Amino acid sequence: MKDLLIIAEIGSVHDGSFGNACKLIELAAECGANVAKFQTHIASAETLKNAPMPSYFKGEPRFEYFERTGFSREQWLKLREHCEAFGVKFLSSPFSLEAVDLLEDIGAEIYKVPSGEVTNIPLLSKLGSLAKPVLLSSGMSSWIEMDAAVGELIGKVPLNIMQCTSAYPCPPEKAGLNVLAEFRDRYGSDIGLGFSDHTAGVAAGVAAAALGATALEKHLTFSKAMYGSDAANAMEPDDFKLYCSSVRDTWKMLRNPVNKNDVHAFGEMKQIFEKSIVAARPLAKGTIIEEADLAFKKPGDGVSAGRYREFVGRSLARAVAADDQFLETDFL
Repeated sequence: MKDLLIIAEIGSVHDGSFGNACKLIELAAECGANVAKFQTHIASAETLKNAPMPSYFKGEPRFEYFERTGFSREQWLKLREHCEAFGVKFLSSPFSLEAVDLLEDIGAEIYKVPSGEVTNIPLLSKLGSLAKPVLLSSGMSSWIEMDAAVGELIGKVPLNIMQCTSAYPCPPEKAGLNVLAEFRDRYGSDIGLGFSDHTAGVAAGVAAAALGATALEKHLTFSKAMYGSDAANAMEPDDFKLYCSSVRDTWKMLRNPVNKNDVHAFGEMKQIFEKSIVAARPLAKGTIIEEADLAFKKPGDGVSAGRYREFVGRSLARAVAADDQFLETDFL
């Protein structure tokens, strides 16, 4: 999985509105993302009716929430097609085996394993059998749990393992960017690295990109004031645009190394800003040059100040006035 992915995590921000889901795809594309990500919930297949809500969202019972905000097969198909129409990849996280079947039915080409499904080995086994690219979140998982999950997928699918901290929002000191290198050391250079970013700003995503992450995921919302489990901790459009452009600039820097010996383009600036060796005071012909006889002034089109030691102790071939630029032929 070598593509550079900026993933707009739409999640459940649409709150069950198909129209909002379509508009969020359009917004993701407008902001600069190249992937629009959803969550495919089939309430009866993934949760008991008495399952608790998370601490950051107590708005309504979990089963009812997933049932109310879910989409039909036809709507999922239209969302995938809407992504294609706006030039972004369609991506969704399945939360059950039935959700995988639904996504396969509508032609999903890539999958994301969310943090809570890392220990769902039946789900991972099914995804492994499909041989399609998988983004594997690490959110709340230990190394033992990650080893088991990676073991179900590595060698079977193009795999990107994403550092994630399951905190909403995630404070910067808990982002865990050190884990990116640990993934590579533990699972080999063939895996991709990613970062599912729950921090509030841009810095963590830029830092992750600089450390080798090729998939960056960030929640996107019309407004933090929207109802639901995701909006309050998502990024609004202007900030998301900055996120996308900052990550892309970072990738551009990494993929275009600079040769410090290639200074041809700076020829004019070097003459303007660097220093030449000049006479510090009037000097007679035959003067044995001491360091105090030399000064260093712009422009840099004469003998470079960096060479001054070559001329200390040599005899002056001609008389010079103060501030005269020296020529190499002035020294015997």
